Amino acid sequence: MRRALAAACACACAAVSFIGVDAAPPLRPEFTGSRAVVAAGRSFTVDAGARLIDEGGNAIDAGVASIFAAAVVEISHFGLGGESPIIIASARDRKVVVINGQGPAPNDAVPALFKGQPAPPGNGPLGATVPAVVDAAALALSQYGTKSLADVMAPAIALADGFPMYEFLSHYLEIERENCLPYPATMATYYPDGRVTPAGEIFRQPNLARTLRAIVAAEKAALAAGRSRVDAIRAGRDAFYTGDIARRIAAANRDAGGVMTEADLASYRGRIEEPQTTRYRGYDVYKAGPWNQSPVLLQTLNLLEGFDLATMGPQSADALHVIAESIKLAYADRDRYYGDPDFVDVPIRGLLSKAYADARRRLIDLASASREHRPGDPQPFNHPASSSSVRLPSLLVAPLATPVVEPGSLPREPGDTTAIQVVDAEGNLFSATPSSGWLLGGAFVAGDTGVPMGNRMQAFRLDPASPNVLQGGKRPRTTLTPTVVMKDGAPFLAIGTPGGDSQDQQILLVLLNVIDFRMGLQAAIEAPRVNSLHPESSFDDHRAQPGVLEAESSLGPDVLAALRARGHDLRVRSPYGISTGIVAAGRDPVTRQLRGGADPRRERYVVAW
Repeated sequence: MRRALAAACACACAAVSFIGVDAAPPLRPEFTGSRAVVAAGRSFTVDAGARLIDEGGNAIDAGVASIFAAAVVEISHFGLGGESPIIIASARDRKVVVINGQGPAPNDAVPALFKGQPAPPGNGPLGATVPAVVDAAALALSQYGTKSLADVMAPAIALADGFPMYEFLSHYLEIERENCLPYPATMATYYPDGRVTPAGEIFRQPNLARTLRAIVAAEKAALAAGRSRVDAIRAGRDAFYTGDIARRIAAANRDAGGVMTEADLASYRGRIEEPQTTRYRGYDVYKAGPWNQSPVLLQTLNLLEGFDLATMGPQSADALHVIAESIKLAYADRDRYYGDPDFVDVPIRGLLSKAYADARRRLIDLASASREHRPGDPQPFNHPASSSSVRLPSLLVAPLATPVVEPGSLPREPGDTTAIQVVDAEGNLFSATPSSGWLLGGAFVAGDTGVPMGNRMQAFRLDPASPNVLQGGKRPRTTLTPTVVMKDGAPFLAIGTPGGDSQDQQILLVLLNVIDFRMGLQAAIEAPRVNSLHPESSFDDHRAQPGVLEAESSLGPDVLAALRARGHDLRVRSPYGISTGIVAAGRDPVTRQLRGGADPRRERYVVAW
């Protein structure tokens, strides 16, 4: 399979062509194929997905295999105790669905537990929501895949038995060693014999391998007892959430000062949900619900639909200004209204109304950047009969209290995430954004399970006025935001990225490059970017940086000067310097070829054949 994939990549390099704006050729080709495309964070992760396709699986089988592999080899940014929202476009069902993949707060987690702190911690035994990865992967596999847990977990188990350490991860282990010292199980798992494994040396995680094998063993036992494929997958999934593994996870957490219990694990059930969607210039964009920041991309697209971006030109100051100002308005609504809809009433119909966007668009000054947080009032548009006749003054409401970063201070980089995108010849699309269980700030591994626990509790607010206020059993408003795009009912693109709050901004810019500016996929990914730091951070103490806009220097001095003249407080980054890592896989509606792209900003990988 490896030789076949290498040959396919070489052919793609020779055959690729680019359309759209005049620009330097991309650093990487746009890979094309007819059987499948897998795009993800590391070569090991991509190989796992490609192996499942090679064995006769579909895009969902491949995506799930890649999630499990990433939980072994991308531990700098993601581990098995984290979460993984998923969006699937099912060719069989001709339907797009969301698998929520975000665990809730433990039932004993309440704001009083963190009295006097600006937010719940992002690390340690109190930093984790209930692990959701195994549940989400099993649900996707059982309902939309074709393979068994044994099949899709085989690459991950082999990697847990040992893989060659790579430079990026070795470096991360080195710089985070001191932060991991308080957690003995972490040191035993990630620092064998007290040392950092150098690049090229085999790195083994025997405890994690045993946990993965226990899940597969439970599935095999169920099959041997005559249970169906779906029931057997559920039995494997239950081996993680009930019984010995759950007991050891909960005990390790409680012994270290956490509040997660066996009951929290046993009661957790992810679910399949309807997506939120909007149509942008003939393309249907699908996202998760407002327990996730996902709808902010849809709101931003609705705002931008009223501007002629193509005439403004790609990476022009005019286009980047209205994009940045639209992002500010959409994110202000995110921070004011989004939360777990099982606990709060989110006016999502109004927020996604085209009429609401038409009214909000009037707030954008084409000559001046706003430094205000200006959430709107979507309630008048939250019913089918609503229209654009609502007067503008009623569309502004007071924002919640938002701390601001002091001038000269630098907020901590978020611990981050990975992303997995797959398309197959049948037309299935798979988009996942796995995260948490990362090394930044110190990983907390749950005893001898080998499972690093998550970091998503910090996404909650402690302000009782916030729809995202902490409550036991509630999902935090996560930044993890997979994306699926359809064109005329056919699969067009699965796209995602790490990057915390910036995820939907970076996905937005690539989609605009493809849809409005007619770029090829890889060229669209590599094009210079901006990133607004104006919204409230979802991490640490939730501070905002009003008016601050990151911009890559490759935009050019004239564009940067024009943005400054409009009042944007620029933070100029090097070319490819914004902290993101887009990966994408889809089908060209004209040629019908499958295609994929991967960001050079994070050493992303893609195979197509």
